[in-house]
Amino acid sequence: MTISLENYPQLKLIAWNRREGDSLSESEALSLYERNWSYVDQNSLSDHERAFIEHLVKTVGNGVFHV
Repeated sequence: MTISLENYPQLKLIAWNRREGDSLSESEALSLYERNWSYVDQNSLSDHERAFIEHLVKTVGNGVFHV
């Protein structure tokens, strides 16, 4: 599954070095969240993006979120 950065504002912010319109794999998305969690504004996470992160942790991270 490819992930569009446009659908996840906080992911888009931490993927600042990607080109406009780029997409990521689920594994790449989880890795970005984990490496850059300190830059994610958790209060600004939408319910949609929060559920997406939970999905990534369960399916890609085997239930573990390395932050």
